[in-house]
Amino acid sequence: MSRHPAPSADEDARRGARANTVAYAQRMNRVLDYVDAHLDADLDLPSLAAVACFSPFHFHRLFMAWMGETLGDYLRRRRLEAAAVRLAAHPALPVLDVAVSVGFGSGEAFARAFKLRFGETPTAWRQRSPQRWAADVQAMRRRRQDGNPDQALRNPDQLAHGRVADDRDFTTPEFSMKVMIETLPPARMAYLRHIGPYGQPVSQFWLQTVRPWLIANGLEQAPRYGVGLDDPCITASDKCRYDAGVAIPDDFVARNPAGIQTLPGGRYAITDFEGSVDDIAATYTELLRDWLPASGLQADDRPFYEYYPADARYDAEKGTFQCRICLAVRS
Repeated sequence: MSRHPAPSADEDARRGARANTVAYAQRMNRVLDYVDAHLDADLDLPSLAAVACFSPFHFHRLFMAWMGETLGDYLRRRRLEAAAVRLAAHPALPVLDVAVSVGFGSGEAFARAFKLRFGETPTAWRQRSPQRWAADVQAMRRRRQDGNPDQALRNPDQLAHGRVADDRDFTTPEFSMKVMIETLPPARMAYLRHIGPYGQPVSQFWLQTVRPWLIANGLEQAPRYGVGLDDPCITASDKCRYDAGVAIPDDFVARNPAGIQTLPGGRYAITDFEGSVDDIAATYTELLRDWLPASGLQADDRPFYEYYPADARYDAEKGTFQCRICLAVRS
């Protein structure tokens, strides 16, 4: 005789509902990833419904219920937010080229939509980007005056398997962090997605959701990746997306709620980091505002990410952690 009572019909129903909710999240995430990869394409309802494996009749209503905005509003928002990032990151790129790269057919239509969303023209936005970044940089520098500005990883020369160093050190007297240019291979990862504010909510997501999943799948000793897909200075905090990923072997099969994606390889500017979630946001800002213009390189459209070696330290009491910040760059 079994020691455990058979589950009731209500328990079975609740389990089924949870499984369906997770499966829907996985399918919606596929749509969000597809949109980001095809912002310059004609993203119509039938094609996106096919990506999610939903019927076009139901997909629009499901998307609205899941994301809290219509599909059309989401596409418009993502195109304009991606454009805002590119305007700031590529100061020499013509505004019209930015508009076309996110799916606008004319500069006039883009300018009208951009001003409606951000309250200023694309050119004015681009010109004010250094001022927006400056406040974050100064706040970080004030915090570091009370700490140790020379903090670094215990093994600063440790590279992930397959990385090739370009042997270029871009440290300058005005910029305290050591930044190296390395060519990285593509990285296949399984990921869980968090939608909401960055900072402490992401830390809780790692601890309460991602870590138990890693342990259950025997991946707790594998290198990990953190990919912030949105700029919180541009995207509303409740709509920011963050992927918590882990390196996986080729034969790994993702089960709900995880998805699989490949971080693209290529040239990255890499700096070792140790600090809090507040510090890492300001460090990204300092890299973009101070280091990038002086380097002679440009930010690339590949996602930036954090790489967490298997032996990276984490101090739960202080809320500090180690990682390598990887900024995609090109000539």
